[in-house]
Amino acid sequence: ALGYQPNAAARRLVTGRSGMLGLVLPGVPPSEEDSLFVQIVGGLSRELARLGRLFVLHVADPREDIVEVYRRLIGGGAIDGFVLLEPQIRDARVAFLRRAGVPFVIHGRIEAPHDYPFYDIDNFALAQRLTRGLVAAGHRRIGFVNGPRRSTYAVSRREGWRAALAEAGIEAEPALHRHGRMSGGEGLLAAVALWGPGGLRPTGVVCGSARLASGLLRGLGALGLRVPADVSVVVHDDELPGLRPAAFDPPLTATRSALAESWPHLARLLVEAVDGAPAATLQIEGEVRLDERGSV
Repeated sequence: ALGYQPNAAARRLVTGRSGMLGLVLPGVPPSEEDSLFVQIVGGLSRELARLGRLFVLHVADPREDIVEVYRRLIGGGAIDGFVLLEPQIRDARVAFLRRAGVPFVIHGRIEAPHDYPFYDIDNFALAQRLTRGLVAAGHRRIGFVNGPRRSTYAVSRREGWRAALAEAGIEAEPALHRHGRMSGGEGLLAAVALWGPGGLRPTGVVCGSARLASGLLRGLGALGLRVPADVSVVVHDDELPGLRPAAFDPPLTATRSALAESWPHLARLLVEAVDGAPAATLQIEGEVRLDERGSV
């Protein structure tokens, strides 16, 4: 009622905490990801402010050892905890923060033990679900245009694709699975590699994101192939601005889970982790929905 705000310096002396929570990015994001960058920074900053914490964004030099970046940021108690995006297999950031006793929350999951706060979706299940849909429509040669090779979500999705094929007695062909950046350019390259001269020409394909699918459809069109008459295409949709699978031509069958839904959860989980809540109470799996459209 009086507009009182605690003095940050005094609170730090009493609690030993700065009240600041951080996000480290390994370089400036590519220009095509500008809208996603704004969504991440805006969403986390807004939610942490609502919870009475300050948000710190640090864009690192890509040539610098990422562990040294974190070591510098926690020196002297400058930052109380971190949001980690794009977790990797054997993630060096997680190993360092665990050893240092610094709280963190992961957008995603890494290998067991799962003794840390996270917000994630079931990436294995969504890839399995999309692949099963193509199998049910009669497809036997199914490709997958996936995210970066070391990203844990991409590894889980690859395993979901393999599991759905195995259920149907179909052997997974490694050459039908591609890893790469979640970009339109990567989708275009995948179309040329899979359906161009010498390609394996799958009759169905799973795309890891709407951005990948946009490039893939461009490539298929340039090769004279039609969706779904020649190739069936399904996708996972993060509900990013301007990339709605329902607006593609043709509208794409998609699993969907809005990336924007994760920011309030990540902010709350990190604040509670810093305040000492047990990790087992700070783990959330978001809902994934399926929209069937005319691309299969």
